[in-house]
Amino acid sequence: MATINYYYAKVVLQTASENPLQFKKELQQAKKSLLPFEIDHLTKWLDSYITNKPELKKFIEKEQMACN
Repeated sequence: MATINYYYAKVVLQTASENPLQFKKELQQAKKSLLPFEIDHLTKWLDSYITNKPELKKFIEKEQMACN
Protein backbone atom coordinates (compact mmCIF):
# COMPACT_ATOMS: atom_id res chain seq x y z
CA MET A 1 0.00 0.00 0.00
CA ALA A 2 1.40 3.35 -1.00
CA THR A 3 1.84 6.12 1.52
CA ILE A 4 1.06 9.80 1.50
CA ASN A 5 4.66 10.46 0.37
CA TYR A 6 4.00 8.47 -2.81
CA TYR A 7 0.85 10.43 -3.64
CA TYR A 8 2.60 13.68 -2.84
CA ALA A 9 5.48 12.75 -5.15
CA LYS A 10 3.01 12.08 -7.97
CA VAL A 11 1.34 15.49 -7.53
CA VAL A 12 4.70 17.26 -7.41
CA LEU A 13 5.92 15.45 -10.54
CA GLN A 14 2.73 16.26 -12.41
CA THR A 15 3.13 19.92 -11.51
CA ALA A 16 6.84 19.95 -12.34
CA SER A 17 6.31 18.24 -15.69
CA GLU A 18 5.84 21.65 -17.30
CA ASN A 19 9.54 22.34 -16.73
CA PRO A 20 11.85 19.41 -17.58
CA LEU A 21 14.70 20.60 -15.33
CA GLN A 22 12.35 21.00 -12.37
CA PHE A 23 10.91 17.57 -13.16
CA LYS A 24 14.39 16.04 -13.01
CA LYS A 25 15.07 17.68 -9.66
CA GLU A 26 11.75 16.53 -8.19
CA LEU A 27 12.26 13.01 -9.52
CA GLN A 28 15.62 12.78 -7.78
CA GLN A 29 14.07 14.03 -4.54
CA ALA A 30 11.25 11.51 -4.80
CA LYS A 31 13.74 8.67 -5.22
CA LYS A 32 15.51 9.75 -2.03
CA SER A 33 12.35 10.02 0.06
CA LEU A 34 10.32 7.01 -1.09
CA LEU A 35 10.53 3.44 0.06
CA PRO A 36 11.68 0.82 -2.47
CA PHE A 37 8.18 -0.52 -3.15
CA GLU A 38 6.92 3.05 -3.63
CA ILE A 39 9.67 3.68 -6.17
CA ASP A 40 8.44 0.61 -8.07
CA HIS A 41 4.89 2.00 -8.07
CA LEU A 42 6.15 5.42 -9.12
CA THR A 43 8.17 3.91 -11.98
CA LYS A 44 5.09 2.13 -13.30
CA TRP A 45 3.04 5.31 -13.01
CA LEU A 46 5.76 7.35 -14.75
CA ASP A 47 5.90 4.90 -17.66
CA SER A 48 2.26 5.61 -18.43
CA TYR A 49 2.38 9.32 -17.53
CA ILE A 50 5.24 10.24 -19.87
CA THR A 51 3.87 8.39 -22.89
CA ASN A 52 2.98 11.70 -24.55
CA LYS A 53 5.79 13.72 -23.01
CA PRO A 54 8.97 12.98 -24.97
CA GLU A 55 10.84 15.85 -23.28
CA LEU A 56 10.59 13.94 -19.98
CA LYS A 57 11.45 10.47 -21.29
CA LYS A 58 15.17 11.19 -21.37
CA PHE A 59 15.18 11.91 -17.63
CA ILE A 60 13.38 8.67 -16.85
CA GLU A 61 15.81 6.65 -18.98
CA LYS A 62 18.83 8.28 -17.31
CA GLU A 63 17.38 7.62 -13.84
CA GLN A 64 16.68 3.98 -14.67
CA MET A 65 20.23 3.51 -15.97
CA ALA A 66 21.62 5.08 -12.80
CA CYS A 67 19.72 2.53 -10.70
CA ASN A 68 21.29 -0.44 -12.51
